Amino acid sequence: MNTLQAFKDKLSTGKPVYGPFMKTGDAAFVECAAHAGFDFCILDMEHGPVDFFNLQNLIRGAEASGILPVVRTYDSSETAVGKALDLGAGGVQVPQIQSAEQAREVIAAAKYFPRGNRGVCRFVRAAGYSSIPRDEYFRQANESLVILQVEGEQVVSRLDEILAVEGIDILFIGPYDLSQSLGVPGEVSHPAVIDAIGGITERARRAGVVTGVFCDTYEAAVLWRDAGIQYISWSVDVGIFTDACRGIVKKLNGF
Repeated sequence: MNTLQAFKDKLSTGKPVYGPFMKTGDAAFVECAAHAGFDFCILDMEHGPVDFFNLQNLIRGAEASGILPVVRTYDSSETAVGKALDLGAGGVQVPQIQSAEQAREVIAAAKYFPRGNRGVCRFVRAAGYSSIPRDEYFRQANESLVILQVEGEQVVSRLDEILAVEGIDILFIGPYDLSQSLGVPGEVSHPAVIDAIGGITERARRAGVVTGVFCDTYEAAVLWRDAGIQYISWSVDVGIFTDACRGIVKKLNGF
């Protein structure tokens, strides 16, 4: 079973999936995340040095080691979405979604006819450089995930319209940007932020859409898992490495 199908099957049973953001641009970190047992990794093109040339190698590392590669695009443009999928991303995570119209445009850019109008080229990595039969490739390509990030208080008033758009696989809540829009920047455990995320999650549940969130403490992971959030992004590769190094140095200096 491929990683995308395994990911979808796990979500369909109500179980959570876990994965880190990856900013280093080194496929070794992707492989480490896979060997550690994470379900997915988010290859970050919005806040990190990753470009399309080395993105393909990060995706290769994910495929070789058995972890689902999700690409956070640098914006919601057709080019950003299409190129990530052409390189073999199992899904795209698109930031700063502000309206239903923008959501529809992203889905159209991510899907081939009849579900969208993604630019057609069979001579890309995702199509085996034309080795995959045309109809089979288009069918497989339309199984890729579309994950939309909502990140500000102002979008909450338009949330039901966004959730009504057909084709959203996961709605991802950006707690840091949300905290800033609520006037408590960086305070992701503030009651106002927790209440806002809880409200978004409940509205998404009623619409039949899986929700996701970023967290970097076990307490937050447990809180949101128990609240029914299934797509849980656990911290960032460089932060995980920094914390591990800090812990080692602290122990060494304590000898």
